[in-house]
Amino acid sequence: MRRLPPLYLCVVLLACNPAPPKPEAPPALVGAWRSSLQFTSGAFASIKDLEFMYLFNSGGTLTESSNYDGAPPVPPAYGVWRAVSPREYEAKYEFYITAPAPAEAFKTGAGWLPAGRGVFTERIRLGADDNTFTSTITYEAFDNHGQPAEGGGTATGRGARIAF
Repeated sequence: MRRLPPLYLCVVLLACNPAPPKPEAPPALVGAWRSSLQFTSGAFASIKDLEFMYLFNSGGTLTESSNYDGAPPVPPAYGVWRAVSPREYEAKYEFYITAPAPAEAFKTGAGWLPAGRGVFTERIRLGADDNTFTSTITYEAFDNHGQPAEGGGTATGRGARIAF
């Protein structure tokens, strides 16, 4: 029996090894976005210049912040998103609601206290250019005990990718 030369054996083994799978491209929504919103009902309906900035991560999480996060002071919203069809996505994100402490306590540094949380559910339709979207949003408010509170509403949005 004849032995194969080592170089020949390496070539045969390499030829049998399939190429590594090509990594999938991230969904088109991944990245940073800016959106203008208009609520038609609820606590935010009187605001005419509301804007959100989003960061959609490839793992399905998101962070949202608005130009009104300081009035009253609230932290950014955190949430999740998923594809529901090739150009349509659903996002759900939550933030804490705050209310000022009573005037006497505010003077001693009590500041803004927890007053519940808000939940946004957004349906996003990506534009054909992958750089714009339209959306519809439902807002629900909850008190400190998790019970529905007044102020919920609906909105429409128009977004654009933040890019160089």
